[in-house]
Amino acid sequence: MALIHKEAQEHSATDHAVVVLSNPTYYMSNDIPYTFHQDNNFLYLCGFQEPDSILVLQSLSGRQLPSHKAMLFVPRRDPGRELWDGPRSGTDGAIALTGVDEAYTVEEFQHLVPKLKAETSMVWYDWMKPSHAQLHSDYMQHLTEAKARSNNKVRSVQQLIQHLRLVKSPAEIKRMQIAGKLTSEAFIETMFASKAPVDEAFLYAKFEFECRARGADILAYPPVVAGGNRSNTLHYVKNNQLIKDGEMVLLDGGCESSCYVSDITRTWPVNGRFTAPQAELYEAVLEIQRACLTLCAPGASLENMYSTMLTLTGQRLKDLGFAEASKDDAFKAARKYCPHHVGHYLGMDVHDTPDMPRSLPLQPGMVITVEPGIYIPEDDRDAPERFRGLGVRIEDDVVVTEDSPLILSADCPKERNDIEQICSRTS
Repeated sequence: MALIHKEAQEHSATDHAVVVLSNPTYYMSNDIPYTFHQDNNFLYLCGFQEPDSILVLQSLSGRQLPSHKAMLFVPRRDPGRELWDGPRSGTDGAIALTGVDEAYTVEEFQHLVPKLKAETSMVWYDWMKPSHAQLHSDYMQHLTEAKARSNNKVRSVQQLIQHLRLVKSPAEIKRMQIAGKLTSEAFIETMFASKAPVDEAFLYAKFEFECRARGADILAYPPVVAGGNRSNTLHYVKNNQLIKDGEMVLLDGGCESSCYVSDITRTWPVNGRFTAPQAELYEAVLEIQRACLTLCAPGASLENMYSTMLTLTGQRLKDLGFAEASKDDAFKAARKYCPHHVGHYLGMDVHDTPDMPRSLPLQPGMVITVEPGIYIPEDDRDAPERFRGLGVRIEDDVVVTEDSPLILSADCPKERNDIEQICSRTS
């Protein structure tokens, strides 16, 4: 709230109010809900894990020192509904669980709206993409329309919250270490279970089981389990084909534990032994990744790392005999065979704080992914024949520190010898 208040000091408003809506309950069919997942901005600011609620953070500046107040507006308890959906916290429980100053029923929010409409009140609310359409329609749409005619118009709070979320506290990093460790253990067991031939669906199920069995709440996203040439489809999520003996599998997966996520990718041969071309391409990507990891330091940026990745990828493609990379523009070849960025921010979401530019200088406490790859479709006649149909990506989760980077996924094997030993073990 202090950051938001500092930002608001440029404006003439006396009072400031941040309004954030929770997520609603989503239904997969009539009366059968999906597992609830809270809006991350709402969760970050108050920790409340129930749907259909409104958080208000007020800063009242009519005194020498501003007065701050946090209020939650939550659904009224309904025993009939709770019989089906489980207990709700209600107003008393909301205060006990979150430590907010005051809690009311959602219906009582209407009594606050006139104060928020006042000329002297600056409202911070993301009205362009409301997280809860019904609450927006019932309460906030009228407010934003009224404020549009006011001197103090509604201002977006999304980027300010993302700025706060970008740098993790020690407590947040500990949670991400747990997510990284149990995901790494799940990868090891999935590698061991991948005896050729094997169904992608089986590896998907094995990976999810191992994550959940170790305490993960859910998977962080639908994993990519791509065998053979399918690894060249970057967001392949069908996961329903047979991986044959002699093929590799690319598994991009992560889990969520205590509201924080992991995001790891490994590529390995399902029969436990890299062929010569597979090993050659794999070592090229691993060498690029090692070099990029050394750049994870304060003052660098994801954009700097991306430029380095493209330079190194172009050089390695040239060394591997790719004709396009041997021409003048190896950079162009690098973008062709690695069409994605070197990484992204990580935290409560997989592509966390997406409005924060990748050109920002890295600071201690930021968490990023580092994920170079090389992808050669089987119909690419410009690539050496021995590499066609191969795709390799290696991705780790990294905390930027004052010293050397902290690799959250360090327990997940990526050296070829380690992978082959795991895949060939008997128990």
